[in-house]
Amino acid sequence: METVATLIIGSGFGGSVMACRLAERGEQVVVLERGRRWQSRDYPSVSQDNWLWDEDEPEHQNGWLDFRYFGDMSIAMGAGVGGGSLIYANVSLDARPEMFEQGWPEAIRYPQLSRHYHTVGQMMGVQSLPDNQWTPRTRLMHEAAEKLGHGGRFKVVPQAIQFDPDWHAGLDDAYDYRHSKTWTNAHGREQGTCVHCGNCDLGCPVSAKNTLDLNYLARAEQHGADIRPLHHVRWIRPLEDGRYEVGVRDLLAGTWRRYRANRVIVAAGSVGSTELLLRCRDQYRTLPKLSRALGRNWSCNGDFFTPALYSDREIAPTRGPTITSAIDYLDGSDNGARYLVEDGGLPDLLGNLLEHTARHPRLARTRLGAAMLEYGEDSNPFLRMMPWFGQAVDDPGGRFRLGRRWYAPWKKDRLRLKWDYRKAEKAVQALADRHLALTEATGGRGMTPATWKWFKNLVTPHPLGGCGMADDPKQGVVDHSGAVFHYPGLYVVDGAMVPRALGLNPSKTIAALAEYAATRMPD
Repeated sequence: METVATLIIGSGFGGSVMACRLAERGEQVVVLERGRRWQSRDYPSVSQDNWLWDEDEPEHQNGWLDFRYFGDMSIAMGAGVGGGSLIYANVSLDARPEMFEQGWPEAIRYPQLSRHYHTVGQMMGVQSLPDNQWTPRTRLMHEAAEKLGHGGRFKVVPQAIQFDPDWHAGLDDAYDYRHSKTWTNAHGREQGTCVHCGNCDLGCPVSAKNTLDLNYLARAEQHGADIRPLHHVRWIRPLEDGRYEVGVRDLLAGTWRRYRANRVIVAAGSVGSTELLLRCRDQYRTLPKLSRALGRNWSCNGDFFTPALYSDREIAPTRGPTITSAIDYLDGSDNGARYLVEDGGLPDLLGNLLEHTARHPRLARTRLGAAMLEYGEDSNPFLRMMPWFGQAVDDPGGRFRLGRRWYAPWKKDRLRLKWDYRKAEKAVQALADRHLALTEATGGRGMTPATWKWFKNLVTPHPLGGCGMADDPKQGVVDHSGAVFHYPGLYVVDGAMVPRALGLNPSKTIAALAEYAATRMPD
């Protein structure tokens, strides 16, 4: 059994910040990450392989994306060193100050987080899309806002991307990777500059995307932190001496390992952290005093997508950063509904596949390979489609619990989600209607997905809550610093502790909360 000072479970926007700040203090830090340490050559966008993570058999399938289906709600999560930063759309926004006025512990207000937001922006290398690199989606968003008389609500969103001001779409073969300029960032990691290839969510092949492994985690490792990929934590048990024992499955070796730690920080994300603690409380009975609020007040953050078609204009959503701009309705002016409209991009899966196949040694010098490569570069199956994205401030209407399938009661408990769509309906429907209004104003034809219109099903890449922070254990699982009630030395620092929807991309808020928690972490 290995003994460590601080054991961090997960390496997303919570765990990476904690690893960095505690390692800077000279603490011994070990980070256990269930997924792989990805290299750019291994990204699905490049390799066309290892797409999915399977929670039931992670030893055999430990790919890029963990997609969970819970009936009316599906959740998309990243798996790997860097957590959600691997699959997110790079958007880095402060939550609006009024979002902290209700539902949070008394100690958490926007002024207390303001300096931490600033620090996150610096660490993540946040920039804005240069004016000469507006995409057709960006221009369509601006036009739509103007035509509805809402031009003042439009903005280009800040992003954790390294842009080259000299790049523009008029270059010869502009999206080719050769236009990316290599550089070494402040943490000693080599990166490139963005060429608008559109593969943000599948792994940036030129490393222009400032994922956490290139900044916070890089800095943590410079200060001695030990990051161990393919280590899947299964249980946590308190010891009589005040420390914790942690059971871990080494996915690469196919063996079990145990760790003893003075402090354990759970940072496996809204779903992962909640499931781990539910199993510790209700299945293994190792943490029986965890709050009864565990698993409750979960939010999908109102994520919604509306496709729209245009007969007379080219949108080309497979080019450019996944999200470039927003129209802000978070002030509640739409009959009390609060939401943020964003443009959306889609990776060119067909083009990527053809290019990858054409570069195979057996095809690279053949006419077939050349034809496939040319078609892959020129194809654009979504040329005239605009994917309208956005998030809305829904009421927390979800509850996680453990349960067995009725048709297989002999199998182990599975994570279950009971989600009440009525808690999200007002805000999400307002966002969906706004998508249609913006489409109509710009001459397109929008289609509210049948999955929402008829079945009230949603998909979210921004799950929040499950281990919500509060001032007492009746209302939440952790306090304002992420400390778990009734268990000194045990913390949750990630999206699971966010107690309400934010109505915008939450990564910067999660990281700012982690920066805040790190300043309150005892020696």
